[in-house]
Amino acid sequence: MGKKLAYTPNSRIKSALRQLWLRSRERAAALKRDKYTCACGKKQSRAKGKEVFVEVHHQEGILNWGDVYEFLRAGLLCGPEKLIVLCEECHKKVGIREKGEAGDV
Repeated sequence: MGKKLAYTPNSRIKSALRQLWLRSRERAAALKRDKYTCACGKKQSRAKGKEVFVEVHHQEGILNWGDVYEFLRAGLLCGPEKLIVLCEECHKKVGIREKGEAGDV
């Protein structure tokens, strides 16, 4: 097994986003709206020997994955030099102060 990367690999980010998508309310709403039925008319079935699986497809495609990775690395998965460890109480104080400065409070 190779050496661990110093950053979260793209494959791990994509896997986490896929799990989020599979459990998303938007995906569930599309399945419910179309009654678990393909555009061709086939209905999803779990019956043994007659399995039919439907998937939810993005009609406009998915954003450029490179842009998604870049955005997440810039804001959420930044390097350890831009991170600080805080107790729960201090973290809440910093969060409240930052929201106030942004005008969100």
